[in-house]
Amino acid sequence: MLGSLLDFIQWDLHRYCRTSLRNHTDGTMKGQMRLFTLLLSIGSITGQVSYSIPEEMAKGSLVGNIAQDLGLETKRLMSGKARIYSRESGDYIELNRERGVLLVKEIIDREALCRQTTPCALHFQVILENPMEFYSVTVQITDINDNPPTFKKREMKFKISESAITGVKFLLERAVDLDVGINGVHGYDLKPADNFALKLQNNADGYKNVEMVLQKSLDREKQEQISLVLTAVDGGEPQMSGTMLILITVLDANDNAPVFTQTTYKTTVTENSPTGTVVGTVRASDADQGSNGKITYSVTNSIDDERILFAVNEENGEITLVGNIDFEKSRNYQLNLLASDEGGLTDSCKLIVDVQDINDNKPEINIMSKSNVISEDADVNTVVTMINIEDLDSGENGKVQCFINEYLPFTLKTATTGFYSLVTDSELDRERSSEYNITVTCSDEGVPSLSSSVTLTLQISDVNDNPPVFERSSYEAYLVENNTPGLSIFTVRARDADWNQNARVSYILEDSSVNGVPVSSYVSVSADSGVIHAVRSFDYEQIKDFQFHVKAQDGGSPPLSSNVTVKILIQDQNDNPPQVLYPVQSGGSVVAEMVPRSADVGYLVTKVVAVDVDSGQNAWLSYKLQKATDRALFEVGLQNGEIRTIRQVTDKDAVKQRLTVIVEDNGQPSRSATVIVNVAVADSFPEVLSEFTDFPHDKEYNDNLTFYLVLALAVVSFLFITCLVVIISVKIYRWRQSRILYHSNLPVIPYYPPRYSDTLGTGTLQHVYNYEVCRTTDSRKSDCKFGRAGSENVLIMDPSSTGTMQRIQNEKNIGINGLKNYSLKPM
Repeated sequence: MLGSLLDFIQWDLHRYCRTSLRNHTDGTMKGQMRLFTLLLSIGSITGQVSYSIPEEMAKGSLVGNIAQDLGLETKRLMSGKARIYSRESGDYIELNRERGVLLVKEIIDREALCRQTTPCALHFQVILENPMEFYSVTVQITDINDNPPTFKKREMKFKISESAITGVKFLLERAVDLDVGINGVHGYDLKPADNFALKLQNNADGYKNVEMVLQKSLDREKQEQISLVLTAVDGGEPQMSGTMLILITVLDANDNAPVFTQTTYKTTVTENSPTGTVVGTVRASDADQGSNGKITYSVTNSIDDERILFAVNEENGEITLVGNIDFEKSRNYQLNLLASDEGGLTDSCKLIVDVQDINDNKPEINIMSKSNVISEDADVNTVVTMINIEDLDSGENGKVQCFINEYLPFTLKTATTGFYSLVTDSELDRERSSEYNITVTCSDEGVPSLSSSVTLTLQISDVNDNPPVFERSSYEAYLVENNTPGLSIFTVRARDADWNQNARVSYILEDSSVNGVPVSSYVSVSADSGVIHAVRSFDYEQIKDFQFHVKAQDGGSPPLSSNVTVKILIQDQNDNPPQVLYPVQSGGSVVAEMVPRSADVGYLVTKVVAVDVDSGQNAWLSYKLQKATDRALFEVGLQNGEIRTIRQVTDKDAVKQRLTVIVEDNGQPSRSATVIVNVAVADSFPEVLSEFTDFPHDKEYNDNLTFYLVLALAVVSFLFITCLVVIISVKIYRWRQSRILYHSNLPVIPYYPPRYSDTLGTGTLQHVYNYEVCRTTDSRKSDCKFGRAGSENVLIMDPSSTGTMQRIQNEKNIGINGLKNYSLKPM
């Protein structure tokens, strides 16, 4: 009610202002415009803006200041990409964003736009984005007097009996003026007015029937033909008019006019009924007989629609459908019917045809505004698309319900009737779904129901919300020692569920140290591929394994990252030959093992002790007898290196036996070491001395056995004292070395050759043995006691070098009561 009142005030005020602008001063004009603006602002408060303009305004004419009336700034119209959305008004009104005004785009002809409908208005919405908003705008088109009244027929002919009594009415055709209101048909004038007077009869539909009333009896003998001019005038300024000629033929007496059974008939027809459908029948009777009583039916409507859609049978008054009727175009029709007899007497009636609606229109889905891309971190209830729904049907057939396909993070919300907003109703995740095809389906409530749908494609843009993830929780890789620097070891890989730059992974070696040395001096990692390269050549005997951390970082902003632990295991190569610990090979003396001639089979002569600093099968040692003075007398244990007799010693066996033993490891290729073992087969010491004397000038001592015995005792005493000095020196050296290592930063790692330490317990020999032998010269049995390990290997790693300093110290305990080893030097 308030909206209609405001529309009327705005329309009337606009009309008044237009008149005042032509007739008054600038001061009065400004006051009126302020009043007009005030009323328009009242309209904007109600949620819409209304304007009123006359038809036929020139292109570019100002309709109104939409920015001011809506309380918006022009920069908001620019940033929001303001535009007009309308299915019917887009060609008439345009929006100037820079000025914030509405302008006439095309000349508006009110009659072409609205015909007889009043008030005539254009309805549209002003749409803004970022954020999405819309405002309803109504522009009322007021009529100007630009059309004269016209008659459908240029002339009308009547045959009137001279016996017609005064007061008889003759229905004339009404004039049609396309203008409305005061500019429409205002009055009629009939001239000359000798026999007939003009009478306007108000009708229930608001129109006036134009009747010609006989005021003076006709006399055919005086005037057989009468010509009258009917003039229709409108109320516009300037006034316009139209005329129609009325020709009257005076007949002889026919004093009864046709009479309809009803003055108003009503009927109903369903829209889209086929042509030929009988809508209804009208009936009229005439008391005259003969030709004067024969009735002819006709339609006298002045508007073409009814003439095109309906036809009447002239003889029986049956009304049939001759065109297609559409409820959405017109919900009812009114037919003016005329019954005429041969004498020219007539009667009129009205037939009202109500059109019954059927559900023949699908809902129309119109996209007002939409977004094609939305970020995956968009808030819940973010507007994605604005939709307008229209169904031209009425009642239940025009009620529409809309929905979208299930299991989508979106929902439809409605603010006002016919308008929906598609909004997010849960969090989005591009990694779960990067694109959505949203089908909006709208169905009416008709029977059967009609529906329509539209599919919207929405892309989800990525944000950096996923860190790189390595394929494994940790990595282990094996690298054979003595590798080439720069060798590719293996590759770490990480995946990032994000997209594009956010998924571009770079690999970084985390800062750490291995035994005090930066890990970057051991390995490097390729930033792009994750390939890990060895920076240096590794020695298994120095370092067996180490670990470090690699970070995978994506290219997002801010970047996300994750770490993984990588462990490198150095594999041994057979790059070290066996080392013979016993017997010790001296350059200037001959060391002999003594075997009595009474030795039994399997007598343990000595044991070759060797180690290999490699590991695994590279350190598995085997012993073989390569050469021997008498191969049939001795054998060497393959696994333990023990030299034993394989037969009974006889007197024929040579005193001096020379054995060459080769020690091989199990590596590929195998490495070996050779040791020479001198064996004396004798029962007495002089016999040994005589056999192992190599120089000619020593023969003079053979005659004096006592001298050699004294010499031997002196040598033994010297060796004993030397051993004591060596032991004391070693102890002092160890003490000093431990002090040096204690005060230094170098890590001290106790080191045992592989397979020979106490912790392993397996291998060729667990310790380096010293022998303490007590025996007599004629005894065939000896008591042998194995002493404790006499050496310890200490591995000192220097961070600035890749070498290893290894010091092996050997301690020997030599028994005072007897000798097992003899060292003979030429005098």
